[in-house]
Amino acid sequence: MSVRDAISAVTERIERRSRDARAAYLDEIAAAAADRPARRRLPCSNLAHGFAACPSAEKDRLVAADAPNLAIVTTYNDMLSAHRPYERYPALIRDEAFRLGAVAEVAGGAPAMCDGVTQGRAGMELSLFSRDVIAQSTAIALSHDMFDASLMLGICDKIVPGLVMGALSFGHLPTVFVPSGPMGSGMTNAEKNAVRQAFASGKATEADLLAAESKSYHSAGTCTFYGTANTNQMLMEIMGLMLPGSAFVAPDTPLRDALTRTAVARAIEIARPGAKLPIGEMLDARVFVNGLVGLCATGGSTNLTIHLIAMARAAGLTIDWDDFAAISAVVPLLVRAYPNGQADVNGFRDAGGIPFLVRELLDAGLLHPDVKTVMGEGLAPYALTPKLDEAGGLVFAETVATTRDPGVVRPASEPFRPTGGLELVTGNLGRAIVKSSAVGDAHLVVEAPAKVFHSQEELLEAFKAGALDDGDFVAVVRFQGPKAIGMPELHKLTPPLGVLQDKGRKVALVTDGRMSGASGKVPAAIHVSPEAADGGPIARVRDGDRIRLDVTKGTLEVLVPAEEWAARPLATADLSAHARGTGRGLFGLFRRAVGSAEEGASAILG
Repeated sequence: MSVRDAISAVTERIERRSRDARAAYLDEIAAAAADRPARRRLPCSNLAHGFAACPSAEKDRLVAADAPNLAIVTTYNDMLSAHRPYERYPALIRDEAFRLGAVAEVAGGAPAMCDGVTQGRAGMELSLFSRDVIAQSTAIALSHDMFDASLMLGICDKIVPGLVMGALSFGHLPTVFVPSGPMGSGMTNAEKNAVRQAFASGKATEADLLAAESKSYHSAGTCTFYGTANTNQMLMEIMGLMLPGSAFVAPDTPLRDALTRTAVARAIEIARPGAKLPIGEMLDARVFVNGLVGLCATGGSTNLTIHLIAMARAAGLTIDWDDFAAISAVVPLLVRAYPNGQADVNGFRDAGGIPFLVRELLDAGLLHPDVKTVMGEGLAPYALTPKLDEAGGLVFAETVATTRDPGVVRPASEPFRPTGGLELVTGNLGRAIVKSSAVGDAHLVVEAPAKVFHSQEELLEAFKAGALDDGDFVAVVRFQGPKAIGMPELHKLTPPLGVLQDKGRKVALVTDGRMSGASGKVPAAIHVSPEAADGGPIARVRDGDRIRLDVTKGTLEVLVPAEEWAARPLATADLSAHARGTGRGLFGLFRRAVGSAEEGASAILG
């Protein structure tokens, strides 16, 4: 089977298994659509409430004409450096919309938490569920029937997937995503990681660590490593939901403002009768497969193996981990950005960025070119790079013919690896995802005794006490899944396990929890499904059981005789301490209703 045939086969498989659900979804959004603005059907009192606070000129437009009314859904707050620039976006958007004959209103806000702040804290147990809350908040914002299109202001980890899910619940509306861009490069990722490991080894002080972290995360803008937030931005671009080349343009610059104004113009254009492009029609199986290709080609965050599934389900499409594995097997790794390399996203952008990547993937037949985007028909415009002309106007120019840095971005003919580096592993422990793109070849196979923990903190305490210094091992950290405690990221485990690996030890992690989008060099089988709290076989593992993780063969096995394994009782854990405090008591319903990681770990999609 050729590469193009393999991509087509995955697409056809998704379409076939999704036929009934997708048809029902399209019928649902067709019933919600109308040739005229929905607000024209509102009773007078309803409409008066809807524009009561608008200036008189905007009221006149909304009453007398069919001027498009744009909904702004914002996740602005001061806590997220990536979202701080959004503070001034509504004024800019309202001004540009009015200049172009339309109206724009902030329809609502959605919460946006910073995983970087909550890593290793109780608040991280709310993180995954915040995606569903954001989806619900987005739906509430759009529920007033006042709008013809929407502009989504969001970037980070659960925020973009939540906005997509919410927008798809109003899938009859055209939707454009508007990014804010990354902060400037600070301390290099290699230097930062060295300080983290030194601190984990007791060779650096807390003051040293804080100084290093503050030099890395130092201003407004997205964190510059290629984690979940920046993977989200790549996906929104390659899936055609934002303007070409706009993901990694720096905030608060003339080019960024020009892109934001043009996003407003595109939202108005695709909301007009005759040109209407609803997000629910736009995001079909081909677009999601393009997203899978982009994820694999860039070595993106493993969190998207959950989020893409949830986003697709919101559009009536069923994607599973077999689809990720099939795409990864034929898509070459073309980008090395930290944690898969030493460059940050600014280096990725400067080497050619997403436009270079899109052109290479299109030329190699790895992307569906004939999809709909917010630019119109076809993906070709996404191989162009935005620039300002001499008059300060936005133009889309030809992208560099060759990479500016072959250590960061490469052509499809000379990839870093022939495959994408996302692997599905299966066996008597269940199904799990491994991000192999950042793992050295020598560490792709680990066979060692299990050391079992029921929390991230237990493992960290064992490391500090020297209890992990007695040889190779596979750390099994269970009861971390969505039903157990909300599936927090186990980001704090990377430095100590990295220290032990650097000492020549064979170590690996097996968990039903998540790892950060910045996880890297230690082999980790994550998102193990079924999870321990749902009766998954990971709950049968005991200290000393020999576990073999073989990423090269796609296997995850406990080397225990089959009869003994089947008869072994499931362990339990006292999770009562995780049920309340730091807001966790409000999410009991979510923990009871949530689906598995491979189903998108959503409590609201059914």
